Amino acid sequence: MPLQYLDFDYSEDGDGVGTWDAMASVTPAHLPALRAELETVLCWAHHAFAGQRAPLDEGGEWDFDLQTLHEGAAPDQWHYDEASGHITVAPGDRGQTRHTVTLSLSGTAAFGAALRERFGLD
Repeated sequence: MPLQYLDFDYSEDGDGVGTWDAMASVTPAHLPALRAELETVLCWAHHAFAGQRAPLDEGGEWDFDLQTLHEGAAPDQWHYDEASGHITVAPGDRGQTRHTVTLSLSGTAAFGAALRERFGLD
């Protein structure tokens, strides 16, 4: 599945832990599609590596960090709910002009290989 909004950059530390960082900045009209893409990636990771999400230095296979920034308004609060597989959003003030989202995934070589295969990442 090619991703339209999330364009990941890859880096690797000296221990072989890979990190994939993506940032997307969209207008409110494109927010539902971006959210769906984020949910697809996070649902896949939670299912393909079920029960293995934890900080890698504590024995996890993978982990993620999701951050948001909104221009022109108070920020929304975003939360990924593993049980439902959806991102919930508590909206900020009206008049938001852009939503910028960053997603960082980190994982072992096995996680990285599966992520690359599933989403066609280089």
